[in-house]
Formats: sequence, C-alpha cells, structure tokens
Amino acid sequence: MKVEFLTAEIGSTTTVLSAFSCDASGSMRFVGQGESYTTVNENDVTIGIDNALRNLKRSLGCDNLEWSVFLASSSAAGGLRMTVHGLVYDMTVKAAREAALGAGGVIKLVTAGKLSGRDLKKIEAANPKLILLAGGVDYGEKETVVHNAEILRELDQNIPIIFAGNVAAADDVLEIISTNGRDVHIVDNVYPRIDELNVEPTRQVIREVFSKNIVNGPGMEKVYSVIDKPIIPTPAAVMLATELFSQVNDDVIVVDIGGATTDVDSVTDGDPEIASILLAPEPRSKRTVEGDLGIYVNASHVIEQIGRDELGKEFPDLENILRNLTPYPKNDRDEAFSLRLAAYCFETSIRRHAGIIKQLYGPTGRTEVAYGKDLTAVKSVIGTGGILSRSKFSSKIMKIIRTLSAKHEKELLPKSSVRLFRDRNYIFGAVGLISTVDLPSARDLVESSLEELDIT
Repeated sequence: MKVEFLTAEIGSTTTVLSAFSCDASGSMRFVGQGESYTTVNENDVTIGIDNALRNLKRSLGCDNLEWSVFLASSSAAGGLRMTVHGLVYDMTVKAAREAALGAGGVIKLVTAGKLSGRDLKKIEAANPKLILLAGGVDYGEKETVVHNAEILRELDQNIPIIFAGNVAAADDVLEIISTNGRDVHIVDNVYPRIDELNVEPTRQVIREVFSKNIVNGPGMEKVYSVIDKPIIPTPAAVMLATELFSQVNDDVIVVDIGGATTDVDSVTDGDPEIASILLAPEPRSKRTVEGDLGIYVNASHVIEQIGRDELGKEFPDLENILRNLTPYPKNDRDEAFSLRLAAYCFETSIRRHAGIIKQLYGPTGRTEVAYGKDLTAVKSVIGTGGILSRSKFSSKIMKIIRTLSAKHEKELLPKSSVRLFRDRNYIFGAVGLISTVDLPSARDLVESSLEELDIT
C-alpha cells in the first residue's frame, strides 16, 4: 500500500503517525493512524516511530506501507526554551512574547528595560536554547537594546540570539554579539511603529532554530534518517492549521487540552468597534499556553483551583480517584473526573486568552477601553488534543463556550452563536505540517477532518 503523506507527531510521551492519500475524486483524505510511546529514554525516537508504524500497518491491514513524503513535528524536547528581552513590557516585550509563543517557543524568562548582572544570572539559570532580543520602535530609542546586547555577549556562545528590535540599532547589536562565531539572526522589528505588530518574520526564524536544535535533544539524533523535511514545533503546526482554517472559513479558536498544558490558538482581527478602543495592538494570530491547566501532569493545580472541597461534593470517592489517576481513564468514574477537569481547563484557558473591557475615569469622565485579544468576532471553535478529539463526551465540554459571553459581559469572548467542531481523528497538527509542502491537500483535510457538533 502506498500513501501520499506520512506524518509523525513526536510528543514527550506519545508518538502518533498519520497516513494520508487521495480518494477517487482526487481529494486528500485521512487514511489511518498508529501510535506508540516516544522512545526518548532509549536515546532514539526512531524506535518509537517504528513501533507506531507497525501499529499503523496493523490498523490498515497491510504488511508493507510506502509513502511519498514523511513529515514530522515535535515537542519531545519540551519545546524550544527561550528568554525574551525588550524595552517596555506592554510594547516590545509583549510583541516578542507573541512571536515566541506562536512559533512553539517555551518562555522561561521575560525582562523589560536594561539588563543587569543579576538578570544575566537568571538567564543562565533558565538555560535557554534561544534568546530573543527586542526593543524600541524603528529609529527610536536604541541605548537600552545596545546595552542589553553588551550584557548578552557574556553568555555561552552556543546560545543563538535573534534581534528583532529597532532597525537603527541592528548593526551595533550584530557587531557586539556576533563575536566568536555566535549564531545571530537579524530580523524585522516585532514592534516597528506604535500600534503595529510584526511577529511573523521572528516566528519563522524561531521555527528554523527549533528544527536545528531539536536534533540535539535526547534521542532525537537519528530522526532525520527517516523523515524528508525539517522538523517543526508541534504548536507551530497547530497554528498553521488554525490559520488555514480561517482562510477557508472564518475567524476561529482552537483549544488543545493536554495532560500538562492547555493551549489556545486564535486567528481573528476582532470587532472594529472594539479595535477603536483597544489600548495596545494584538496579533491576528495569537497563541497562549496555560502551564497550570492539564488533566494529568498538572491535575493537582486544576483541583486546587476548582477547590478540593467542591470536587469532594461531586466525587465522594475523590481520594481513590486521585490515587489511581492515569492519562487514560480506566472506567466511567475516571472518565467523568477527567471530563470535569477538562471542562475547567477549557473555560479558564479561553477566558485567559480573551481580553476585557474596563472603565477608566479621567478629566472628561468615564471612558471604556479594551485590553487584550478580542474574540467577539470568532465564528468557530475547534477542539483538539486527547480528550476533545477522543472522548465521546467532548461536546459536553465544548458547549460551555456558548454561555460564557452572557456570564462574563465585560470579557471579549465569542458569542453564543459560535459553531463547534471536533478534530475527530486528532490530525490538526498533521494538517499544519502538510500545509508547508502542499497547501491544496491541507485545505482538503481541513474541510474533511472536522466534525461539526450539533448542540442545541
């Protein structure tokens, strides 16, 4: 049997292989899937890929499987550890964070203003694989970013640095930090003018650095012996698929509830009326990662936020459930508990992602202003990841969003008429991967892979 595309999503614990081929009409379609544990501990992730491939063949009922292109994304190394440094937090630092999160970076430290010796020690303790330096609008203040470049020059020369700040300081920064052969990337300013974000050039470089860095992670050395294109971060692949959906359909949010984190990707310009009172610009494509919202690794954090006493009323056998908690529910009781945690993660992550309207009082009286991402123009919400893709009860979780805007009127949340979709085959990241080499095929898959949930 031969397929057009084989994709691998190499996670920290699980490796998932998905196969895609054209149907009789010539449209690209999902064929089948196989998974296995990621074999980082064996120092060779290709073992896990081979195991998943065997399971894929078994599910397809074939002994031999060939493919034209093999693509991969990964979060097996925990993402790309980064630190971000800018001039003013609400401007250049925020823009740099948006670029990093949208490309799959895991931000371990953020600073604003001039770096100090103490900051340098914090950066060293964070052990970043990439540093993002920004600061100043184009042809504006450059003293701070030049100072910061001089401080960063003292760090390990193996850590690459991206400069995405004031274009007038680019030559000075390059001269300062490119000593001893350090890998330096000069890209367009993430905040070139007041009220303008420009994050995509930085995101592209972050993805490239990730691809180079990932092969140095435990067990990743052999991965390029089996795939045909550079690896990209799994979160970046999901963002690419989210952007593709918005091109084909409309403004969208994608929510991925995992064992350790809950990630939210949105693509929307928001409502023009809200934009007119927005205090700071927001990117059209935004990603947030809630590191305390997970239904397995971080279940204890979610339990504390809900309230152990409150959960005890719903689950009198709570202590027994917690003693036997696993990533895969073993019975109906375990599944009910996982669904309860997932519902909290779903609602909380979207509310954290969304902006808010506030009232300010000044000489002219009361004025309404908006902060953060406006989701009021979103027309579709997509659920992906383990529980939202796999559980038959995912609709019970997702329908929560239809009541949020009425309960929290000042928050910039989607309206009750929003459409709900489920990534039924857990291939949203794979669709993003395929979009990097075959956009028409990825569009086919966006249309065919999502199940609209009929929730009245």
